[in-house]
Amino acid sequence: GAAHNWPSVVQVKEGLTRRDVLVPSRTSYPCGGRAQCTLTRSPGVQCFLRHVGATGVSDHSGLYKFSVNESDRFWGAVARQRLSWISPFHTVQNCDFSQGKIKWFEGGKLNVSVNCLDRHVQTCPERVALIWERDEPGTEVKITYRQLLELTCRLGNLLKRQGVRRGDCVTIYMPPCPLAMASMLACARIGAAHNVVFAGFSSEALADRIRDAQSSTVITVNQGVRGGKVVDLKRTVDQAVQNCPTVQQVLVAMRTENTVPMTDRDVPLEEEMMKEDVVCEPVAMDSEDVLFLLYTSGSTGKPKGLVHTQAGYLLYTSLTHRYVFNYHDGDVFGCVADIGWITGHSYIVYGPLCNGGTTVLFESTPVYPNPGRYWEMVERLGINQFYGAPTAIRLLLKYGDEWVQNYNRSSLKTLGSVGEPINTEAWEWYHRVVGDGRCPVVDTWWQTETGGICIAPRPADPEAEIVPGMAMHPFYGIKPALLDTEVGEVLSSNDSTGALCISQAWPGMARTIHNHHQRFTETYFHPYPGFFFTGDGAHRSKEGYYQIIGRLDDVINVSGHRLGTAELEDVVIYLMVEEDVLAQQLREMVSRSIAKYACPDFIQVVRCLPKTRSGKIMRRVLRKVVERNTDELGDLSTLDDPDSVHEVIRGHRRLRGDGKQQ
Repeated sequence: GAAHNWPSVVQVKEGLTRRDVLVPSRTSYPCGGRAQCTLTRSPGVQCFLRHVGATGVSDHSGLYKFSVNESDRFWGAVARQRLSWISPFHTVQNCDFSQGKIKWFEGGKLNVSVNCLDRHVQTCPERVALIWERDEPGTEVKITYRQLLELTCRLGNLLKRQGVRRGDCVTIYMPPCPLAMASMLACARIGAAHNVVFAGFSSEALADRIRDAQSSTVITVNQGVRGGKVVDLKRTVDQAVQNCPTVQQVLVAMRTENTVPMTDRDVPLEEEMMKEDVVCEPVAMDSEDVLFLLYTSGSTGKPKGLVHTQAGYLLYTSLTHRYVFNYHDGDVFGCVADIGWITGHSYIVYGPLCNGGTTVLFESTPVYPNPGRYWEMVERLGINQFYGAPTAIRLLLKYGDEWVQNYNRSSLKTLGSVGEPINTEAWEWYHRVVGDGRCPVVDTWWQTETGGICIAPRPADPEAEIVPGMAMHPFYGIKPALLDTEVGEVLSSNDSTGALCISQAWPGMARTIHNHHQRFTETYFHPYPGFFFTGDGAHRSKEGYYQIIGRLDDVINVSGHRLGTAELEDVVIYLMVEEDVLAQQLREMVSRSIAKYACPDFIQVVRCLPKTRSGKIMRRVLRKVVERNTDELGDLSTLDDPDSVHEVIRGHRRLRGDGKQQ
């Protein structure tokens, strides 16, 4: 059926007063009270230096040193400058890695939705907050800050009427759409946490996450639309909640005009929203109250719900969004991730909206209706910063340059990469073809656990080089360290490889694993006492640049030589899709590009590797297959194609049948 676009839900009322938009009376805006514009218009490091009081510092390098050496002064000044507080904080940070204790801005009270909406409505209500790039090309929907605030308030009031209270957790199972974003903000407004579950997960995976979060309320849509196909999301929810005794109501929005079965538990979302008032009083939240849970796959078979809190997370996402991508007032920021992942939370919703930016919400796929979809969208929407995954870049590279060059991309200023290390060939194509050789490519390293970008080529001193395939520099306040994986000692010299750790706390980091703090401390703080362990390995070049080499447990040790998966895949990845590639050709390439000792003894060719829906290879599954522990594969709910695992298992058994060992 024809798809709804939802603007009809937004009935804008003219003349909203300061009281109506509920900006706290003690809000403090930078630069003399001009709320939104000053958050993104600042020209760069000099304005930053004035706000943080870094006397005697004149450049990026000096500011970075100040941020790690004077952490309290730096983060305290930035928090006062960039966030609107209802009550000021009295302690910048109270952190102890030995206990896994992370607390920032204690004593402070604020509301995240006010920081993302109300203060911008006060100064620029008709600015476009989000552009919903619907699956159907050329049918984008633009929603202003005033409209998004109204959506959020109506939905917040509806949630309260349905019994949602401060401290509850609402599960959201929706495709990228305005009501999904409004649902997240509505939860933040009334003091509830949200648990966004990627709308491609199975009913079993959804049920696991609902039960662990103990949600009484689920928000979904009748159907999703992606790549020209209709997906019955409500049916998946119906199956999931049969095994979730805590669920009392399911709010159902209409993405298409197709009717779906409704029960007494189901609430028609748009119909009930229109009964609600357009003003919803925001709850004053403590800095360390829970903002959201986000579940990631766990190797134990049980997904782990990482907890992010209010002030620190919001501050860190807004700061990284502004400075890593050089975002300025009036830019259009195009992150093509799904809101079900941390990238969508941080760089579609909270970071851009806190900065008063215009953010794109992408519903489709990179190849629908053709491989030019991204670049046609860039031209039509005038996107200035484009942020996507290496998996998609490699996919589009195969289709050639023509699909890119058919469209005007002159609006682009910065290109970003997220999700996994980007191989050199894809990086160079992205820079040369997509960016016409003029846009910096920021290969960003971070995790769900870190909340926001930790290592990236920007910000940096003017004209600083960018090395293909390297994340390069730590962000302000981030102090990385490489530790020897055998003895646990810090590797202080450059040209070193080791376990990537972070030696001091930062505001955006996760606080715990929901209902399992011991697992949190054991996973991230016990392996290397005194450090946050990322699980990744990294190389620090002789120039001091960081290069991520992959998950540490995927590093191969050959005769004392440590080989990361990223290094090997950079050589062979573009050949792996060719069915007629001979094993000898692959070995010759590895020998020529790395060393003879790096050549694999056995090569198994498969149709596709087991990957998550965001494109990451599930290497732990491959490891279990090779170890012949196929009954211990763990959580497979994030797999894009479950058949890929069975194919790998069958192929490995054939190798074993030939008397070979891998």
